[in-house]
Amino acid sequence: MVTRAEILILGLTAGVVGSLVGGLMLGVGLGLAVNGAHIGWLLVLPAAPVAGLIGYMLARKLAKQLPEGPL
Repeated sequence: MVTRAEILILGLTAGVVGSLVGGLMLGVGLGLAVNGAHIGWLLVLPAAPVAGLIGYMLARKLAKQLPEGPL
């Protein structure tokens, strides 16, 4: 059974890791784009969805621990 502590850790982990990955992609991509390298937009545009995808994958991992059947 999933505890409240595990849900709290999931939220904290998803927030921290998502912010780090998304922020790094955004920073590097904008740095490249400002300096004239258009390839930087390939990092800037998917930064937020990639950050959210990390949280989604962590939540699916936690959801596998839930018992089957109606709640």
